[in-house]
Amino acid sequence: MAPAAMAFQALTFSPLPLHLPTGRRRVRVLAVTADQPPPPPQSSPSEPANSPSRLLRELAERKKAVSPKKKHPPRRFILKPPLDDERLTQRFLNSPQLSLKSLPLLSSCLPSSPLSAADRTWMDEYLLEAKQALGYPLAPSETLGEGDDCPARHFDVLLYLVFQHLDPSCERTRTRHVRNGHSRLWFLGQFVLELAFSEFFLQRYPRESPGPMRERVFALIGKRMLPRWIKAASLHNLVFPYDDLDRMIRKDREPPTKAVFWALFGAIYLCFGMPEVYRVLFEAFGMDPEEESCQPKLRRQLEDVDYVSVEFEKRQLTWQDVAAYRPPEDALFAHPRLFRACVPPGMHRFRGNIWDFDNRPKVMNILGYPLPMNDKIPEITEARNIELGLGLQLCFMHPSKYKFEHPRFCFERLEYVGQKIQDLVLAERLLMKHLDAPGRWLAEKHRRLLMNKYCGRYLRDKHLHHYIIYGETVQDRFEHNRRLRNPSTTAVQQAIHGLSYCVYGKPDVRRLMFEVFDFEQVQPKALVVRSKVEAPVNVKYLLGIENLIAGDRCQEWPDLPMTRRFHDVTGRCCKCAVISEQMWFPYQYSVEAGLF
Repeated sequence: MAPAAMAFQALTFSPLPLHLPTGRRRVRVLAVTADQPPPPPQSSPSEPANSPSRLLRELAERKKAVSPKKKHPPRRFILKPPLDDERLTQRFLNSPQLSLKSLPLLSSCLPSSPLSAADRTWMDEYLLEAKQALGYPLAPSETLGEGDDCPARHFDVLLYLVFQHLDPSCERTRTRHVRNGHSRLWFLGQFVLELAFSEFFLQRYPRESPGPMRERVFALIGKRMLPRWIKAASLHNLVFPYDDLDRMIRKDREPPTKAVFWALFGAIYLCFGMPEVYRVLFEAFGMDPEEESCQPKLRRQLEDVDYVSVEFEKRQLTWQDVAAYRPPEDALFAHPRLFRACVPPGMHRFRGNIWDFDNRPKVMNILGYPLPMNDKIPEITEARNIELGLGLQLCFMHPSKYKFEHPRFCFERLEYVGQKIQDLVLAERLLMKHLDAPGRWLAEKHRRLLMNKYCGRYLRDKHLHHYIIYGETVQDRFEHNRRLRNPSTTAVQQAIHGLSYCVYGKPDVRRLMFEVFDFEQVQPKALVVRSKVEAPVNVKYLLGIENLIAGDRCQEWPDLPMTRRFHDVTGRCCKCAVISEQMWFPYQYSVEAGLF
């Protein structure tokens, strides 16, 4: 509604005489009278004009009309006294997060305080419905397994936290242990889903590039599709007990659905592992990777003339094949079939080339490879080291080298799985390190630690970017242009994590991330002190310098103990470059600082 000053409620048409110059005809102008604000209330005749009570009453009326009354925080949040040491110690000792020593990740996702009576009431009323929809036995999870070391015994508590998305009208979901427990589960579950689909599609489509795979994943678990899956599994009544899912608008429907969906798979991953994630995705929710709406966009495909591994040639793998696969005892790798899906058999043609002879030992030395393994047969160790070397060469093989003739001879597929496994490893690390942090805070810290510019920088700090294999036509551009170089170094670093996951498993990814590359930046940095060096030989040609005169004090900075001056061809002094006994200003820094 428009304000009172602009609301034309009464129109009075009254002639307004104007004194116009003679010779022109008189014009009648219709004036529009606006509604005036009501006059202030008249004070009583016994009350003087400057009475304090009258002034206070007028001031109160004006405040009421100008600004609404501000909402103050509840009294329980004002000057709340901190817990003393004894109560704080008792709170930590009673926390379920410290009850499991053998399952640190699972215990970090349990609620920070014991469940209340209201929480138990919800579990007794609705938990059976959720377990029946997901295909789990209706018996309490405490009866599963033997001892607290069985992860499945804690499934009921985590499943309760799954459906406690933040509802402003519900006091129970706003309590700290429920709110943080739910957000920590969806923080973990989003990366579990990404890794599960990347492994599944890499093995199902062994010749496809990661681009179409990302489109398939987005079409299956994008936020627009999640309400459909929640309703297909008959879980919508637990997420929205008082609303009709089909009648809700998107901004009210999608955020709670996304949080519950992610948190569900975080709980399933913690209690039952990755095979159960596949079962719930494709059986309980009924996802179909061959559905028409899940197909990638049509694009020009490069002809793939290279072979794939024998296990992918016979037939297309299903989710049952991926979920039920167990590597044999004498397998070379922790994930042998995933390694075969990412590293083509034709990589053996590069064995013994110049990169394999010259650069592979340096790269393996920096990364700490090969790791010591307890193999009963020495030939297994030798074969694993050979395959590891070929995989490392593939990690450093840029698409500009061979991709147009051999589409899979580049690091793209290893980069895809490496990106997902490093997301999951860092998420697990943050959950175990910050027990009382909510999920949104962890997600922001996770994003800041894994920014692409930092991933590439950690690789360049180890001087591994010198070993990237570029095409001859673009090598000079990639080596001297940071806008091209930095994304390629980020991709190589993620490909190395993908290879380590395929060969040695998740523990080696943790070693690379937190010990070799130091993603958390907690290791002390080595202090490099350079001795006095001479200027590069090509500097004098770049700057037009004729000679370098030593031992002469500079006129612009006479207080410096030891300076040298560059003189141009005419003998005039160029700006000075300072060379002390401890350090030499590099040429690039001198140009940026305006010294030359």
